[in-house]
Amino acid sequence: MYEKLFKLLSADITSDDTALCRQYFEPVLFTKGHILEKEGKVPGYLYFVVSGFLRLFHYDEHGEEVTNHINCPPGFMTSYFHFIDQTKSTENLECITDCELLRITKRNLDALTQQSMLFKDFSISVFQKSLAYNNNRSKELATLSAEERYQKLMQDYPDILKNVPLQYIASFLGMNPKSLSRIRKKFIR
Repeated sequence: MYEKLFKLLSADITSDDTALCRQYFEPVLFTKGHILEKEGKVPGYLYFVVSGFLRLFHYDEHGEEVTNHINCPPGFMTSYFHFIDQTKSTENLECITDCELLRITKRNLDALTQQSMLFKDFSISVFQKSLAYNNNRSKELATLSAEERYQKLMQDYPDILKNVPLQYIASFLGMNPKSLSRIRKKFIR
């Protein structure tokens, strides 16, 4: 399970770094529908997705689920700001499919980054990419039409369209499922 993480880290990963990774990252398997992290609680883990799909979601003022993020493996996933600050999250993290994950606690991540410059630099990079992603996503929701958002998702993350239920994709794109169905029909023609 660790090979995808090693490959993502660097071609120059040392045997010491791989040993530290195996020491601090715990391999876990979860089934579809499992809630990994719940709103109102401090996120316990940062997850590396080996396989499967996860989503971050919250409930709006009407009690409806709003999907904030859907991962495309391999990659990291958690409620980042709450994980870093160790504060109560406003989001839930759910397995959309069966998932193979590696997970690490904040305490172990801190220990790992103190012991390995490779992991320290990589952690900074992951969190910077998370900030950039959230910034770009906000811009896209504000400036792109629904069709443009769907087209961008098709181009950038086609596996999401194949593996994630339409209601989650629609919510993620900021539209209702009926609107998404109409847009999809246009692209199929």
